[in-house]
Amino acid sequence: MARSIVPIALLVFGLVAILLLTVPIEDVQEAPGFMYGIVLDAGSSHTALYIYKWPADKQNGTGVVTQHSECHVKGGGISSYAGQQGAAGQSLEACLDQAVKAIPKERHHLTPVYLGATAGMRLLRISSPDQSAQILQEVGHKIQSYPFKYEGAAILSGQEEGAYGWVTVNYLLENFIKYGFVGHWFSTGRPTVGALDFGGASTQITFATQQKVEDEHDMIKLRLYGQEYSLYTHSFLCYGQDQVLKRLLAHIVKSQGYSESVTHPCYPAGYNRTLKLNSIFNSPCTTKYKPSSYNSQASLTVQGSGHYEHCLGNVSEIFSFDGCPYSQCSFDKVFQPNVTGSFMAFSAFFYIHSFLQRITSITVSTPSQLEEAAKSVCIMTFNQMLILAPEQRSRLQDYCASSVFLNILMLKGYSFDETTFPRISFQKKAGDTSVGWALGYMLTLSNLLPAESPGLRKALTLGAWGSLIFLFVLLLAAVMIFILLRARNAKNKGGSESTI
Repeated sequence: MARSIVPIALLVFGLVAILLLTVPIEDVQEAPGFMYGIVLDAGSSHTALYIYKWPADKQNGTGVVTQHSECHVKGGGISSYAGQQGAAGQSLEACLDQAVKAIPKERHHLTPVYLGATAGMRLLRISSPDQSAQILQEVGHKIQSYPFKYEGAAILSGQEEGAYGWVTVNYLLENFIKYGFVGHWFSTGRPTVGALDFGGASTQITFATQQKVEDEHDMIKLRLYGQEYSLYTHSFLCYGQDQVLKRLLAHIVKSQGYSESVTHPCYPAGYNRTLKLNSIFNSPCTTKYKPSSYNSQASLTVQGSGHYEHCLGNVSEIFSFDGCPYSQCSFDKVFQPNVTGSFMAFSAFFYIHSFLQRITSITVSTPSQLEEAAKSVCIMTFNQMLILAPEQRSRLQDYCASSVFLNILMLKGYSFDETTFPRISFQKKAGDTSVGWALGYMLTLSNLLPAESPGLRKALTLGAWGSLIFLFVLLLAAVMIFILLRARNAKNKGGSESTI
């Protein structure tokens, strides 16, 4: 009987082979995998490269984008290489090399690369249009030497920077869409959150509002995930952290008669520094403070006094709260509707807020707490601050001025109060994704990228699969029976031999 199993097994194998050759075949869709995109955030103080990925079959016209990896370029922003031919492009090489390794080789030629330059380049374009254009051309040539799909290098407007930051914030908070437990994306219907960005050369405020925007330059419309959004957004050039500190020093130098030595009320007592006048007056943001003639290489000694009230008075003079041409303004004659809803504050806002809470042990969640924390920092000596935060030695002298600026900007400028200020969340990252304008840029630009068509592969019909499974089980059963019978026969044979 055991020998009879062999022909049966061979017969089943033959039937399976015949069925594979004759059963009907149908086309099924194969998932197209991921597409990738690269955004270079060319800020005023540094450049960061972000790699994003999203399913090639996009969701409602906009890619569902996640951050794949990031790389921070060593050195200053690309605008700092003005006059150094080729240096701006060379600075990007290490991060572009990393991108080549991080993205699958077969996707290189399909991966778009965008470089967006912000306020640092906007300032350079004002002071030297030729150098600005040359730097953009240089970084463009460098990116084009890599195996990606170069889509251009551009200087973003302040409104674009603010709007893309708003997109990032609301995407990360899942205010547009959310992945449901049933395995598909759906619209959440949540209210959106405003965005507050504080860079090196500019600061942005962006939020959705039902109030009429009286200055059309401060309104922008976006369409994402099948929904349309109307936003108020304004960017204040020269109000970024680096430029504010430079403007403040220029104002102090001017108010003290351009002497060789000045007292800085926002610098901590026990701190002093010497610098060249050109490092103060080399920016378009300090033009109105510049003396009619001066030796750019002349030295200036700055001595800290740590005087909160005097610091507050000097920082306040950087703003202008007079002569509003609209029904209401923030400052510098700029229209702003009332702030509503929740906000996320990021970039330098996060670092200042975090430092204040750490060094003063005050939970900065109300206007009065913000003012109390700023006062506490401003009356500390340099040595006291150094004991509390030794790793920030190179930046300690700036925290009093930055804290006072944040206080005036938020409370008097943007008009946050006891009710609205606690609704500001200060964030650096959300999950594994950096908060800034770059992700919003990629999300919006992915609307312009064609969705990849799902690939086709040949497959058996459902009925054919059922027949194959049945025959396979039958074959497996026959083989098992054959093995058991062989084992039984061998045992019986062995038992007979042992009795002889």
